[in-house]
Amino acid sequence: MKAGVFFSDNDLRIIDIPKPVPKADEVLIKVMACGICGTDVHIFCGDEGCFPTPSGTVLGHEFSGVVESVGADVTSFSPGDRVCVDPNKLCNECFYCKSGLCHFCEKMIGIGTGVNGGFAQYCAVPQSQVYKISDTTSFEEAAMTEPVACCLHGIDMCNISCGDTVAVIGGGMIGMIMLQLAKLSGAARIIMIEPVEEKRIKAAELGADITIDPISCDVKDELKKLGVGRIACVIECVGKTATMEQAIEIAGRKSVVMLFGLTAPNDVINIRPFEIFKKEIELKASFINPYTQKRALELIDNRRIDVSSTVYSVENLESLPVILADSSKRAKGKFIISPQS
Repeated sequence: MKAGVFFSDNDLRIIDIPKPVPKADEVLIKVMACGICGTDVHIFCGDEGCFPTPSGTVLGHEFSGVVESVGADVTSFSPGDRVCVDPNKLCNECFYCKSGLCHFCEKMIGIGTGVNGGFAQYCAVPQSQVYKISDTTSFEEAAMTEPVACCLHGIDMCNISCGDTVAVIGGGMIGMIMLQLAKLSGAARIIMIEPVEEKRIKAAELGADITIDPISCDVKDELKKLGVGRIACVIECVGKTATMEQAIEIAGRKSVVMLFGLTAPNDVINIRPFEIFKKEIELKASFINPYTQKRALELIDNRRIDVSSTVYSVENLESLPVILADSSKRAKGKFIISPQS
């Protein structure tokens, strides 16, 4: 079968590898859609993602497909089932798992980061990680369950109250998901800060009340001119040091700043502790998706969140290395790989 295999920095190749045979507790999935995530880009560029990635690993952790076959001990799934995957397999035995902090599992298996994932025509997955999807949900939408699950964990930590003003920095797929989750959480006014006009337009369609181009104006001055008062929560979805510093700058008093974007491992931001003190800011970050996969799928299956309109393009597997290597291409929006094309 064809697969996108990571070998080293800037070296991912589309090659033929053996089609996996499911173990007794595994489901073999014919992959229909797999999203390209910022974590995939970090791994491709030589930076560590959530987990170390061995050379020879098939990347891809945002994926969905059809059950091809099942192992001898699998009872909940049958060939033909339409499914998506939670890529983070817990050990349920370590200190963190037993302490209710499962997403810090010391023996976690990352499908598509630590072991073979969804940038392939087939992938074998433990049945515990598989979820059935609605017949009305497309494979492209179902592949977005994992990023929505990660965003849900982050939004839960933002402590948004009904009537709050929330700012989102960055109008990529993650920023658009966060915008919608903030609205569902009761935010009365949502601000999207994004330099690309097309993305600002899309943000307004998805519920942003104010959109600001940070290139053409000073964001803090623009907020003041527009009469925006206290911003209760700022969600940074870019993963750049400058936008993280900006998030702290525009945050209101007694606010939460969620640094959701993933920087390079050695990046450093400048923080003025006196500013944190004066505004009593809570600085937070969010790590993967503990027990939020099912909630994310419910939102998608029941059309409570739009994860399709911000997808830029669906491409074949051969396009994967080019997209990973071309930041200008990725800036256009979310790419999804269709391994069967």
